[in-house]
Amino acid sequence: MPHLRIETNVPKNVITQDFILKAGAVIAKTLGKPDQYCAVSVIPDLPMSFGGSTSPCAIANLMSIGGLGVDQNKKHAKVIFELVEKELGVPSDRMYITFQNETTSDVGFKGTTFHEIFG
Repeated sequence: MPHLRIETNVPKNVITQDFILKAGAVIAKTLGKPDQYCAVSVIPDLPMSFGGSTSPCAIANLMSIGGLGVDQNKKHAKVIFELVEKELGVPSDRMYITFQNETTSDVGFKGTTFHEIFG
């Protein structure tokens, strides 16, 4: 159900499989969702600027069915910013995260939607 998408100007060679797996584990833990449903995608090497500079920067989107909200998003933001800064070298003041809360009927899986799977 959760999907973390990161778009960045960080080079592809910096984004390891280890980072992708760590990011999946981080979002599973922070959202309290089973790891088997978590997806992570990273789009590297994008021509990007942030604050008038082309130094390392990123934009991210965290989509989930539930588990998002005013207080929860602060917790999610903290762990995602820490991971991206530590692993990719993008300072927390050079990245935005948007949070997207979806309903079970708006997310498809295995030829149907999560509404049919979970009700």
